[in-house]
Amino acid sequence: MRLSQFHLRTSKETPADAEIISHKLMLKAGMLRKLAAGLYTWSPLGLRVLRKVEAAVREEMNAAGAIELLMPTVQPKELWEETGRWQKFGGQLLKIKDRKEAEYCYGPTAEEVITDFARNEIASYKQLPVNFYNIQTKFRDEIRPRFGVMRAREFLMKDAYSFHLDDASLAAEYQNMYDTYGRIFTRLGLKFRAVFADTGAIGGSASHEFHVLADSGEDAIAFSDGSDYAANVELAEAVSPGACPAAVEALRKIDTPTQKTCEDVAALMGVPLARTVKSVAVMGELPDGQPGFVLALVRGDHVVNEIKLAKLPGLADYRLATEAEISEHLGSEPGFLGPVKPARQIRVIADRSVAAMADFVVGANEAGYHLAGVNWGRDLPEPDLVADIRNVVAGDLSPDGKGTLGLARGIEVGHVFALGRKYSEAMQCTVLDANGKAVVPAMGCYGIGVSRIVAAAIEQNHDDAGILWPAAMAPWQVAVCMINPKNDAAVTEAAEALYRELNAAGIDAVLDDRGLRPGAMFADIELIGIPHRVVVSERGLAAGTFEYRARAATESENLDRIALLGRLGVST
Repeated sequence: MRLSQFHLRTSKETPADAEIISHKLMLKAGMLRKLAAGLYTWSPLGLRVLRKVEAAVREEMNAAGAIELLMPTVQPKELWEETGRWQKFGGQLLKIKDRKEAEYCYGPTAEEVITDFARNEIASYKQLPVNFYNIQTKFRDEIRPRFGVMRAREFLMKDAYSFHLDDASLAAEYQNMYDTYGRIFTRLGLKFRAVFADTGAIGGSASHEFHVLADSGEDAIAFSDGSDYAANVELAEAVSPGACPAAVEALRKIDTPTQKTCEDVAALMGVPLARTVKSVAVMGELPDGQPGFVLALVRGDHVVNEIKLAKLPGLADYRLATEAEISEHLGSEPGFLGPVKPARQIRVIADRSVAAMADFVVGANEAGYHLAGVNWGRDLPEPDLVADIRNVVAGDLSPDGKGTLGLARGIEVGHVFALGRKYSEAMQCTVLDANGKAVVPAMGCYGIGVSRIVAAAIEQNHDDAGILWPAAMAPWQVAVCMINPKNDAAVTEAAEALYRELNAAGIDAVLDDRGLRPGAMFADIELIGIPHRVVVSERGLAAGTFEYRARAATESENLDRIALLGRLGVST
């Protein structure tokens, strides 16, 4: 490729609406152009990188035994009603109508479509197991699209779905995909970690996320310093700190006229924040289906984990209680709530750490007051339920009993689910087993955010000059740059000869023949992140050398032809 014949438009200015480095650099490098909120045109340069990622994903999926197909992006309402997700998926589902008023959605995922395909195509156990995948545009109507393609509304995704006669077969393919994902992200040169994860809206019995480690990541990851345990903070278990110690203090009422937060109360009393208990009032559902008031208790220095809380009985669709509901059940106002002597019978759920506390501080259910020296059994009944309902924090014990937990930030780029039979049962997908009996196949689901990988790689690989692509993702491997080619035909001839030789040797090279001044030319090459730069100049030709510089290096080297080709991996 000659840059004089290629569309490359870079910018020196940092876009005002770009918040994170990948968004800034993709716009400055001319890889993306915004069309509307969360919608982007990929330029020829951006598309080269995107296709490199797509090719790596496709080759590894094929090698793992998956079979590629292509499903529609527009999906009929009827399929989503079969699984109950037409309403449950929420506002991210973009619903549309055709000219006949038939309803469809722009697919955010493809469980319904692939299950419909399978129930019409797979009749016998002899056709199983099978894993179908497609690489296709998806759309999710994000409330606040941001960070460029990191959280765009339209994105390119690889989604795969496997079908199995039994759970053992599903487990084997789950492991196969888990291993395949490791090979994909390693091949792409990414620093990543696989973590236990919540199954979320997709559902299923087992789930792992693959995160590219980066400070800008939206997800928090907990990992052990004594083992390979790692989990999304949404799922990471906070283990019990042990038995509750004996009470030492007497129960007493503390005047807290304006102190409504645990932080302010702890500061007023001069006690550690960990001695206070935060009371979160929510409305759930009683066994008879009636609304039920629940007080969830976590330590003052901890945060309620909404996903863990929603998994408890009666709290699947919980919401925060209103001020009127709080007043009715506790006889107080927010900021002074606690589990001691509420106005009405309520359900109390205590986090494991709270259940192991003694002499703690809670709201007094009276405006302007808190209670200190509170103890279980003596001052209030044991909680109705003790459960893990908080986010882990750095220093917590690892759930596997090995070491303590640390926290890191990650960008989710892949996710594998053991779906089980959720979708195949809902859509009455069956196959005949060896005895001729109709059975419902188990399913697995395996997704990779192809376009998100591009942004995640930049978050992990950049410097002040621009992008530092891992070799497998770079738009070109080598840039051959000509200095003042119009002044010396020998420079043009030597540069073109080297360019042809590199491409003939299988090196993806680009020839910068735009005639720019060296400073502007080199700035572009560094900004777009080409791993190797070779400069052909009149001075170098006179000395029999080429000026070589690796993208991550601080200095250039003058190499003769043999040494240069060896440095670039070309045998001579």
